[in-house]
Amino acid sequence: MDRMNTALPLLITMGDAAGIGPEIIAKAFLETPEDMVGCIVVGDVAVMRRAAQLAATWHNESVPSNGRSHALAVAKLASLADVASVPPHCIGVWQGCTLADPPTYGQISAESGRAAAECIVAAAHAVLSHHASGMVTAPIHKEALAVAGNEYASFPGHTEMLQAQAAAFLGKPVAKVPVRMMLANPELKTVLVSIHVSLRDAIEAVRFETVFETLQITHTALTQVLGRAPKIGVAGLNPHAGEGGLFGREEIDIIAPAIAAARAAGIQASGPFAPDTVFMRARAKGAQAGEFDVVLAMYHDQGLIPVKYMGVEQGVNVTLGLPLLRTSPDHGTAFDIAGTGQADAASLLAAIRMARSMAK
Repeated sequence: MDRMNTALPLLITMGDAAGIGPEIIAKAFLETPEDMVGCIVVGDVAVMRRAAQLAATWHNESVPSNGRSHALAVAKLASLADVASVPPHCIGVWQGCTLADPPTYGQISAESGRAAAECIVAAAHAVLSHHASGMVTAPIHKEALAVAGNEYASFPGHTEMLQAQAAAFLGKPVAKVPVRMMLANPELKTVLVSIHVSLRDAIEAVRFETVFETLQITHTALTQVLGRAPKIGVAGLNPHAGEGGLFGREEIDIIAPAIAAARAAGIQASGPFAPDTVFMRARAKGAQAGEFDVVLAMYHDQGLIPVKYMGVEQGVNVTLGLPLLRTSPDHGTAFDIAGTGQADAASLLAAIRMARSMAK
């Protein structure tokens, strides 16, 4: 993960146009314009104009404004360099996809999936080519991505797609650009050994090599962010971290040796600890830091449930190991409320703020 050049724009991909992504982007520009200075949306101009109208209507009906109405303009930018010319109360959009018309809210479609993927690819290329400082990705729908066909259907989500784009840009096999997901909020950070795979496959993914590699990626990325080596608490795979082999030997045969190898390499890792308590030990409470800076979890739900339980509005997804900075809100497309004006921009704003803080 490279440091952002803050003189360059921060890109926000619109996500699935049938979901809440465009709406929360528009609300962020409307509600906290100071956070959006230097941000450009990679998306579709017509979709963002629809979202801007929805956000302004909701705001004017729901938020006391002393009789003043609020509106958002949307400007199509010829290039990313035009970010400096975008006036206040205006969303600058770089057309990153082809979409005939804004899709129906809440409906899965190949067109929306393809458009969302095209925006991700365009933004990634811009960041990798140093035309942008980093990217914040609004939610996509995995089913829409699957029905989009072509190369997009093979990716279960943002993380894998960005990994493939980075590998192609660097001229390396995908396996040579290992990435990991980190979910973070002000109280807890957790990094996952495996991401979007079945639970059965996730258990198979707990190998010495994958655990050790995850520790290396976590150490390198968070050292850059914190300015010091992070303290990493490692969760076990089994209940009670295996209870000395009574409930499984993965901790003894795989996880503990990987931790030992990491410590020998100068990484401050400890464990494996019981998964049902290690997250509480790592949780920061106000000004009081937790025992660990981050928890290494063995699989997706083990690590994400504790963070999401604390509130998705503050959760941020960060991809570690990429040669670019990427953050994302901790929620999905919310097709059930898309187009109603009810979507909350808090998690997107948290992702934008985290991207900026990680650049410092």
